[in-house]
This record gives sequence, structure tokens and C-alpha cells, in this order.
Amino acid sequence: MQKRYQWKLKNRELNLGERTFIMGVLNVTPDSFSDGGLYTDPDKAFVRALELEEQGADIIDIGAESTKPGSQRISEGEELRRLIPVLKKLKDKLTIPISVDTYKSGVADKALEHGAEIINDPSGVLLDLHLPKIVTKWDAGLIVNHMRGNPETWAKLPPVKDLMHTIAIDLDAALNRARLGGVTKQQIVIDPGLGFGKRREQNSEIIAYLGQLRSFDLPIGIGPSRKLFLKKDGDLETEFATAAAVAASILSGAHIVRVHDVKAMKAVAEVTDTIQQAREQAEEKERMAAEAAARPKVRPVDVNDGREPMKRLRPRLKDVGPARQDG
Repeated sequence: MQKRYQWKLKNRELNLGERTFIMGVLNVTPDSFSDGGLYTDPDKAFVRALELEEQGADIIDIGAESTKPGSQRISEGEELRRLIPVLKKLKDKLTIPISVDTYKSGVADKALEHGAEIINDPSGVLLDLHLPKIVTKWDAGLIVNHMRGNPETWAKLPPVKDLMHTIAIDLDAALNRARLGGVTKQQIVIDPGLGFGKRREQNSEIIAYLGQLRSFDLPIGIGPSRKLFLKKDGDLETEFATAAAVAASILSGAHIVRVHDVKAMKAVAEVTDTIQQAREQAEEKERMAAEAAARPKVRPVDVNDGREPMKRLRPRLKDVGPARQDG
């Protein structure tokens, strides 16, 4: 059964678990693998963010630095140059929270100052240990991703041995780093980091065994949208592959899915949620039936204790005699 959580942000709490939340991707980069270059203009990014909300996004996730395989790191100044104009335009224009995809504490500080409410750290709080203190300063939400190495080295990394165990160990260390910076459990969502240093076939394994991360007792986010392990010959086929991965992720325990095509994937999530709820209801009925069957049977108590037939206990009028009359 999908556990419910209250994700605490500065000015609101998000109720996770009743349905799947949709995080809409907005990249303001020139080189992201899917939509790089489409929204580098702040006006276009502004219009796109409003469109994503209208299509049903629950959160907008803005990225100003690409983390595709082989991508190069950019300076804090360049990341802010891409990001801040968009945040200024969007401030107080959306009814849903803004997440910013960054591992840099300086970028996170400025982003939260300009209205963002969530920091989505792809590095697992590993590349900038000061970032948790910034999240604490602003009472923001924090998404802790699992990442091996960095985008420049991913192609050279060998497959992960004992994949889910390794991810769990690394996430545990990342969570400790976040807590040392003052971030509370109620502010955190974890993400296994599809593609972030994993081999192609291992991403499917992560989705299949996503439920193992429930042991952290934290909400789970995941970003399968248009990842390279889902890539097909055409865009439409890739979108169908994404839909399958989104549905499987929800059934495996995801509370939040990060996607590019919000409208289509919201429909996928709604149907999958309905299937999930039907399964939960059936499991609850089975549990209640099993409990009822396990209860000891209680026989009715015979007040006569079998010593005399009940009919003999009823007085007959002739045995009582005539009523006494005084006077």
C-alpha cells in the first residue's frame, strides 16, 4: 500500500501518496538531451511554465545546467545567468511550487530567494556540502538523487554490482550529509537517479525493485522521461516507452514522476493510480477476510447449561395457584 507523506516546504505542505504527483521538466539549457535550446529565452520559458501548469503539473522543475552523459560543468555565474531571469518572470505567477535542479549552494540560495521552493540536487549532496545549509536557511524541500561519478565519466564506469544495495548505501550517506546541514526528514524526497552512472539495462532493474527504497520511510521520486535506455527510433515510440516506465514506476512505489510531456503522462498516472488503488482495496479485503478466518469461533452460551430442558423452566399457571386476595 502506498504510504502517505506530508512534504514540508516553506509556505505549504504537499500531500504525497494519495495520487502520483507530476513534476514537469523545464530546461533552460542549450544542450539538454531532450529539449535543449527550446527555452533558453526567458519569455519562452515563462510561457512554457504556464503551459505545464495548465496541463496538470504539480511542480515545475527548472534546470539551467545539463546532466546528460558527456556534458561539461558550467560556472555558477553562467547557471545563474540562465536561471534568474526566468525565476523573476515566474515569481507569483504560478500556483504550484518551483523546483530548481542544481547541486551548487550559491545557485540554490539565489533560486530560493527568487521564489523557488525545492532544490533537486542531482549529485546526492556530494559536490557541494554547503547546499543542505541553504535548504535549511530557506525551509525548502530537497530532492536527494543517487549519482555515480559525474556526466563526464559515466561512459567509462563499469556496471554497479548489487545495484539496489549500492544505491541504498549511497543514499543513506547522502541523507546523513543533508541532516548534518539541518535538513529535516519532512523536507526530503529520495530519487534513485535513473541514468546517473548506471548501465542501460540497470535502469529497468531500478524501476522493478524501486519498492526496496521504502525502507527509508521517505517519499520516492523518479525521472524516467525520455531517458536514453528508453530511446526508440521515433519520438512517438520513445514517448510510449516513457509511458510504460512511468506506469511501472508508480506501481513500484513512486510518489512523484519527473516528465517532459505533462499532459500525456498525467493521463498515464491517473489510470495507473486507479489500478493501484483497486489493487490496494483488494489486498485490504483479503487481509480483513484472513483476519476474520483466523479469529476463534465462539459458541453461544446455554444459560441452562444442559441440566434441564428449557421448557421445564417455564412456570405453568396451575403450578402458581390462585392470586392471594387480602381482606
